[in-house]
Amino acid sequence: MTVDALTDVAGVRVGHATRAGDGLLTGTTVVLAPEGGAVAAVDVRGGGPGTKETDALDPRNLVQRVEAIVLTGGSAYGLDAASGVMAWLEEQGRGVRVGPDPAHVVPVVPAACVFDLGRGGDFGARPDAATGRAAVESAAATSPGARVPEGCVGAGTGAVVGAVKGGIGTASTVLDSGITVAALVVANAAGSALDPETGALYGEFFQGGRVRHPDAEVHATAVRRLTGIAEQNGPQPLNTTLAVVATDADLSKAQAQKLAGTAHDGIARAVRPVHLLNDGDTVFALATGARPLDAANPLALNGILAAGADLVTRAIVRALRAAGSVDGPGGVWPSYEELYG
Repeated sequence: MTVDALTDVAGVRVGHATRAGDGLLTGTTVVLAPEGGAVAAVDVRGGGPGTKETDALDPRNLVQRVEAIVLTGGSAYGLDAASGVMAWLEEQGRGVRVGPDPAHVVPVVPAACVFDLGRGGDFGARPDAATGRAAVESAAATSPGARVPEGCVGAGTGAVVGAVKGGIGTASTVLDSGITVAALVVANAAGSALDPETGALYGEFFQGGRVRHPDAEVHATAVRRLTGIAEQNGPQPLNTTLAVVATDADLSKAQAQKLAGTAHDGIARAVRPVHLLNDGDTVFALATGARPLDAANPLALNGILAAGADLVTRAIVRALRAAGSVDGPGGVWPSYEELYG
């Protein structure tokens, strides 16, 4: 049975650590690979990224597999969360072997952050190593194929898309070949996910015609409210959308990097504008290698590439529909569901 989530890729687990209240509106999400790691790659398109260990994922470099990927709030400060994940992995003996003792490992933990500083009211409240440890422990405690909480959780706790509340979303599919492809997104964009003429979600135009057009009067009311809220909140210039696209296909690092790159198309379908200088849009790809590609078909990767982009779009839509409204000391961000139902 599938749960339409990143965890439909066998062996992949997801854990959240959510920090809200007392000035906090942030958190960390960890994607934990199967023991032994997964082939990983990254593609960064935003002009203002905050990342860690992404150079290790270059196909030209030594490291082939990673044990975990960290998505976190807190801007560059929040990258400290990766230290907590590293410490936990070291305790498990998981990482790149660097000595004769099996305990001599260095966990390579790529990480990327979103900007949510001050959205809970306290600019200094952000994820740290303890938050990262809590998230990876949460991931390790889940059962295989577990459902993934969506909306205002983990790295999506303080996420905002345009003037509405963003969050975590996830989706998956099984191709005709039997290969599973899935995505998890932290939707936190400077651009908008809403068609200004109708209020429909851009991403829903790419979901087989299942576009839910709001009533014109409902849309007009929402526009008036969002205009007022934008004036109240002031400029929100710094954002980022993050994604992890995973598959059980046996991919090389170069193929995984191609998957990470084409998956950015999924962000561009759901958010406009995208990949701005004040975005840090970053997509990671993970391949567990459980299912071989069809060696007789040189274009076998194409189906995975197309699915990855489609799933990122769908995950962004799910993030927006799952998010709850926030009205606190750091600002007011209504949810899409509150505005449009």
